[in-house]
Amino acid sequence: MADLLGSILSSMEKPPSLGDQETRRKAREQAARLKKLQEQEKQQKVEFHKRMEKEVSDFIQDSGQIKKKFQPMNKIERSILHDVVEVAGLTSFSFGEDDDCRYVMIFKKEFAPSDEELDSYRRGEEWDPQKAEEKRKLKELAQRQEEEAAQQGPVVVSPASDYKDKYSHLIGKGAAKDAAHMLQANKTYGCVPVANKRDTRSIEEAMNEIRAKKRLRQSGEELPPTS
Repeated sequence: MADLLGSILSSMEKPPSLGDQETRRKAREQAARLKKLQEQEKQQKVEFHKRMEKEVSDFIQDSGQIKKKFQPMNKIERSILHDVVEVAGLTSFSFGEDDDCRYVMIFKKEFAPSDEELDSYRRGEEWDPQKAEEKRKLKELAQRQEEEAAQQGPVVVSPASDYKDKYSHLIGKGAAKDAAHMLQANKTYGCVPVANKRDTRSIEEAMNEIRAKKRLRQSGEELPPTS
């Protein structure tokens, strides 16, 4: 009986020590704080969602507004606003380089931004429809001019004045005329006159003599003296 009671007592968990009780108390407090923070964050999201719904609704009812720019938001807030805008049937875009500085712009469907307008916002510039229209017209004009120039072919440019008249006061009329004459190719260039040739034989005679010398060398005979 004593052995049975001893085995039962040894199998039972020992009461927690003072250190274990303190650790468990801190763990419970930490869990309680975390739960409270989660509830606060959830409540903040709900309140932010309601506020965005109110601002989007006011924007829709205001006929004088076609777009609205919001203050920079964090990623979670931007996500909530995009959801509200989508449900309301509007269009929204995020702009800005740094995540903390990114902001949201919303547009009514009938006034959706063009690609040029979106590019302007992405560059951090204000959109000016009048300047954009002028830029578009200049671009179309330049394109038409290029097409017309391509159809007309290359342009032949003529000098405004003759260089002989331009420099006649320096070199004189006669010198200008002499300088402008057409040069004729020297027909004797590269040719040696017959009187200056050392070898008066024709090409055929020279080739025949070379062949004869070659045959004599092959036959071992002595070469006759050349005149």
